[in-house]
Formats: sequence, C-alpha cells, structure tokens
Amino acid sequence: MCGRIALFTPPGRLARLLDATLAAGLDPEGRPSWNVGPQRQLFGVSEQGATRVLDRYRWGLVPSWSKDPSMGNKMFNARSETVATKPSFRSAFKRQRLLIPVDGFYEWDRRGGAKVPHFFTRTDGAPIVLAGLYERWHDPAAAAETPSMQTCTVLTTTPGDDMDGIHDRMPVILEPETFEMWLAATDDERDALESLCRPAIRGTLVHHPVDARVGNVRNDGPELIEADAGSQLPGLA
Repeated sequence: MCGRIALFTPPGRLARLLDATLAAGLDPEGRPSWNVGPQRQLFGVSEQGATRVLDRYRWGLVPSWSKDPSMGNKMFNARSETVATKPSFRSAFKRQRLLIPVDGFYEWDRRGGAKVPHFFTRTDGAPIVLAGLYERWHDPAAAAETPSMQTCTVLTTTPGDDMDGIHDRMPVILEPETFEMWLAATDDERDALESLCRPAIRGTLVHHPVDARVGNVRNDGPELIEADAGSQLPGLA
C-alpha cells in the first residue's frame, strides 16, 4: 500500500528530469508538500501524441464510467497483479499509463504493537518515479463544457528487500530505461508491461523512522521527513 507521499521538488524541475513539457497554466515552482494524502494533487507525466506532458492529477482513480467521484476515495492504489483484468483499472492500464514523480513515500511499521512511520527515498537522492494510471472523469450532470477531472492511481507490487519487512506491499518503481515502455507500449506488449511491475531491486531505496505527526495530513513541513531516532522500535533497525 502507498497512501502518503512527500512532493516538494518543483514541477518545472520534474518536467525537465522526465523530458516533459508543463501543462498550460501549471506553475513551474509549484507548492511543496511533505504530507500528501489521497484526494490531494500529484503530478503525473503522460504521453500526448509525440509529447510528454506533466500535469496535475487528483490522487484516487475515478473511472470515466463512474456515476460520481466518490469511487476514487479508495482507489488510490491498484494491485499490479490484477490491474490488466479488473474493470476499474483495465481500460487505463491499456492506454492511459502515467509516470508519477515523488520525492519519497511513507509506510508504517506495525510490528511490536506500535505504529512507526518510515520515510522512503531513493538511495541516489533522485526523485522516485512511480508507475501510475490515469482517467478523466466528467460529471454527467454538468454542462458539456465543464472541464473533466483528472485522477490517478499508484500501482503496487510485492515488497522488495528494501522494505525490510515493514509492509507487505510497495509501489511499483520505474527506472529511466523503462519510462518509454511504460508510457507507449501497445496492447500486444502486455507481457512487457507486466514485467515492469516487479519489486525494486535491492539497494534502490533507503528509509528511516520519522515523527508520528505525519499521520495527520494537516501537519506539513520539511521537519516531517527528518529522522526521529526516538521512534525506532528496538531490534528493528
């Protein structure tokens, strides 16, 4: 499961890193957050014709056929093992895949009776690029000219070694050499797409415990990602 994210790198820099252009009206400086939860905004890169475009997406996928947006409340993650066949995700998996750049994500270690949040980042310090899907939803009761809502979900897979037993799922992490395949693969390349939905190789991520305040999305600021040695559970380094 991946349900809390830090996103503070400006969108202009993320666009350059992912060889994308900014969507119209998107502030290249953005508004940083160290505590992004579902139903808030993430950035995503999709392929629009021959151009990669970075835009905003509400976190929690709402399929185009949904009657109302509340369906997205629980669809902020999609299990990669079933994403190609589950009705809520299969259409997006076929043709609406997304690169979701983040600075890090949080998972809670529940061993030992206490819930200790850990902050995960890339070992090399670069943003983490997650595999995602997107949909555009238009309120059937709204006027035709009303803009559609762009929503997204993060794919998850079984945990790799870097999760250190903290959780039984982890987000699918893409490497630069796989970006083009993820965005542009065709229907007959489904096997190749599914092969990308694997745990990150050992050494990709590092993590440390952080303060429990991150559990409330009303708390925000760079202090949330600072290591909190006092919250480390004995024997679970």
